[in-house]
Amino acid sequence: MPDVGYAPVNGLQMYWESRGEGGVPLVVTHGGFGTTAMFGGLLDELAASRRVIGVELQGHGHTADTGRAFSYEAFGDDIGGLVAHLGLGQVDLLGYSLGGGASLRCAIQHPALVRRLAVVAAPCRREGWFPEVLTAQAQVSSALLDQMRRSALFEAWASVAPDVNAIGAVMDKTGALLRTPYDWSDEVAQLTAPVLLVFGDADSVPTAHAAEFFALLGGGLRDGGWDGSLAGSSRLAILPGRTHYDVCAAPEFGGIVERFLQ
Repeated sequence: MPDVGYAPVNGLQMYWESRGEGGVPLVVTHGGFGTTAMFGGLLDELAASRRVIGVELQGHGHTADTGRAFSYEAFGDDIGGLVAHLGLGQVDLLGYSLGGGASLRCAIQHPALVRRLAVVAAPCRREGWFPEVLTAQAQVSSALLDQMRRSALFEAWASVAPDVNAIGAVMDKTGALLRTPYDWSDEVAQLTAPVLLVFGDADSVPTAHAAEFFALLGGGLRDGGWDGSLAGSSRLAILPGRTHYDVCAAPEFGGIVERFLQ
């Protein structure tokens, strides 16, 4: 069983759970409406060679909501604050979807804390999502509460949430976040930490945007050379037959992440 606790960060009591030991700590952040449980056995797999800390963002899982609006910038600061509170020093980050945006913002806003970053199924600008995905995101609100209550996401969230009745407010805040324009391209281009980008080939983010994102990191702009010495430090993985919703469940996913972190 993992060690668990709550970190007082930016007005939150932010839930964390830790497993494994040694190495550079890896902080893992879930997707929208998710919890640490959405990764299945991945956290245990990654903890075989290092300490892994799963966290839950404001209004997600065990972490109670507050009156604060959702923003990627605030989520990034929350992750940075948790790292500082736990005294982890420099860490690696892995974030999926909503957590990918939060982890990317943490690396942008707190570069000294981040050694390596893995962004999974998340774009670096809002228009990086497929148009039909943006249309669906624009409709997220508590008006869809009855539909949400019938979902597996809600069942997992409600099983640990400190206030099950907060789901309507969380949906409204999530919808507002998803409708807010952003473009972090210039800041991404300034990152110095190596970045791993992982997408499915049938993701909610087109592979064209994945290539654009990778190019901002200096990747895919030239031949890597016969010995790979010109390839740069960032990496791009497009997993075949995977969608936005099952990319982390790919059997090769853990190995790709582990090789990058090593």
